[in-house]
Amino acid sequence: MSTKSHHSNTSKRNNDPHAKREASQYEVPLPSRELVLQLLADQGIPLSVEQVYLLLDIGFEEQENFNKRLNAMEREGQIMRNRKGALCLAEKIHAIAGTVQGHPDGFGFLVPDDKAKHPDDLFLGPREMAQVMHGDRAMVRMSGLDRKGRPEGKIVEVLERSTKTLVGRVIQGQGVTIVAAEDKRINQDILIPYHLDMGAKPGQVVMVELTAQPSLGAHPMGKVVQILGNYADSGMEIEIALRKHKLPHEFSAAAIKQAEKIPKLVQAADYKGRIDLRELPLITIDGETARDFDDAVYAESLASSGDKNNAAGWRLVVAIADVSFYVKPDDALDKEAFERGNSVYFPRRVIPMLPEALSNGLCSLNPDVERLCMVCDMQIDAAGIVQKYQFYPSVMRSKARMTYTKVADMLENLQGENAQEYAHIMPHVQNLYALFKLMLNQREKRGAIEFESTETMMIFDDNGKIEKIIPVQRNDAHRLIEECMLAANVCAADFLKTHEHAALYRVHEGPTPEKLEALRTFMAEIGFGVTGGDKPHAKDYGKLMNLIKTRPDAQLLQTVLLRSMQQAVYSPDNVGHFGLAYEAYAHFTSPIRRYPDLLIHRAIKAVINGEKYKAKDWNNLGLHCSMTERRADEATRDVTAWLKCYYMKDRINEVFTGTITGVTAFGIFVTLDDVYVEGLVHISELGQDYFHFDQDKHLILGERTRKKYQLADRLIIKVVRVDIETSKIDFALSSESCVIFLYWLSGTTFSLSHEL
Repeated sequence: MSTKSHHSNTSKRNNDPHAKREASQYEVPLPSRELVLQLLADQGIPLSVEQVYLLLDIGFEEQENFNKRLNAMEREGQIMRNRKGALCLAEKIHAIAGTVQGHPDGFGFLVPDDKAKHPDDLFLGPREMAQVMHGDRAMVRMSGLDRKGRPEGKIVEVLERSTKTLVGRVIQGQGVTIVAAEDKRINQDILIPYHLDMGAKPGQVVMVELTAQPSLGAHPMGKVVQILGNYADSGMEIEIALRKHKLPHEFSAAAIKQAEKIPKLVQAADYKGRIDLRELPLITIDGETARDFDDAVYAESLASSGDKNNAAGWRLVVAIADVSFYVKPDDALDKEAFERGNSVYFPRRVIPMLPEALSNGLCSLNPDVERLCMVCDMQIDAAGIVQKYQFYPSVMRSKARMTYTKVADMLENLQGENAQEYAHIMPHVQNLYALFKLMLNQREKRGAIEFESTETMMIFDDNGKIEKIIPVQRNDAHRLIEECMLAANVCAADFLKTHEHAALYRVHEGPTPEKLEALRTFMAEIGFGVTGGDKPHAKDYGKLMNLIKTRPDAQLLQTVLLRSMQQAVYSPDNVGHFGLAYEAYAHFTSPIRRYPDLLIHRAIKAVINGEKYKAKDWNNLGLHCSMTERRADEATRDVTAWLKCYYMKDRINEVFTGTITGVTAFGIFVTLDDVYVEGLVHISELGQDYFHFDQDKHLILGERTRKKYQLADRLIIKVVRVDIETSKIDFALSSESCVIFLYWLSGTTFSLSHEL
């Protein structure tokens, strides 16, 4: 290379606009990704790796790390290699990077990474899906439109394989063992050579390690590394869900060792710097089966004895377990808690975020023992509005472990058995209730959205199978605790926002323009409008709820409203909480079971101490915690669906009444009264007609008969098939069935349990 050329290349690298960022992050900085992309764009042709070394003056000692950067750029779809190994800009060859989403029927879609550039998912036919598995990352080139007019893709390159192990069921033995993945989005069967199957028998559930990924010419291959048991074994549905959704469920040796080293009781030395609240009559109020008590509450009137109207207001103390005292950033327990993101609550089994020694022991606010806590101490005026608050570390001693049922009974039966048994805390419970009613008024004025729905609980027999499914009745004790937690969470968000400290907010955006337009179109057809312009407030939804709640089709309209809303997530960018009608909201009250709450505690403590809590990357923390929450929801749905299938397998040919709770192009989903089980009436079971799906109106309409099946319609159905292996229940319209225009209005207030 000439001296002039060498200087030119060195100059190109020295002029890297992102050199300062690279130098701050890496001890030996490399050319930035942006510079590599700019180089490829400037040259206008594919370049060999050696040419890139030369053009960017990459020395021999840098090549290994630079290759890692190129590999990462390739995995993320920024560049790709052609058949000769040369580096190309993906956009130049019209390739789109994204994640593969499989479908049980053998086809799939590529969800592009850059939705701004490529808003549409690309359909992948069975031939393309034979090369990949659900979750893989791939480069796809658009090849045209399929028969439904959808953009169709052809796989150019597989960027990253996401499936290294999977849980599945042995469906064939003898010679070559075949395993079907429990995740039905993985459509390919896994072939296991006979000497690698550990003797697994058909019907058994196994863990498989893949030894060969799928390709156009071959099935994926693997070896059995663990036999979990038989498919119908008690608790197997949870074992499957844990592995299918890749839920961490075994604590590392380092985390267990750290937890065991912590003393079982609070030490006197730990009281240093804490306000002593051991004499304050704080109590916990939880469900009957709860074992991890995050929060304790206390309320007192600030009025003088002669002030009947309590014009001076109230003091509300919310004490939360001080998990951050025991779990420090980047220690073994913290790494484990981060990976899990949250505790997962299955029927009859909990996968805790922290080892039991902490979650049910030292960090649980059990009665009559000292516990360390973080306190949100609020002053609330006579109208129920928080006027002042302060956060401080404390030590407390819970005076009672109460349940929602007992507290509700105490409030309803002032002379009843519970009221007499807990006479020593009765005045404090009544204070909490009086304050709750004021706060509830403010909730209504604020315009927080409340939906009517029914939550259920499974009752199990001695064999671990469902005996019955019953509705959960929410009472004023539930609502009382909800309001206390909401108040503390709002104060936490306000505290960090006021002190301009980074935080992980719980955000819930209003409806997207597309969903808002669909909602307005639907409501206009029945004579209602949605106020609030392009950005409606929760109050606008609340007004609409008040108008429709007495209508016979209230359930339909409520469901349409609910489905127009977005999903709540964690983010460092505070955009407010639409559903709760808060300008800023954060999760502070459950650090035993949610990692975001632990982060909020650390941030609050840092502010109190005049410091900054330096999390690695708040944005990635938000994405990760949102993902672990969705993962837990999906896993619990899987387990619930399996248990309900098992419950219904002996009820084939029985007739039930139910409500349409879902409408799709292939049929309607019906939820049964009394048993609260959902199943599908396939479109072929609706009658001899061509049925057309109207997504905006949430209905299916018969072309000839004009029969209409709409969300919230009532039906009489018969159970015709239960498939435990796929967790699917099929219904057919009963011979006596017709749509009966009655609407199911019973149920309890919609629980925003994820938001508390």
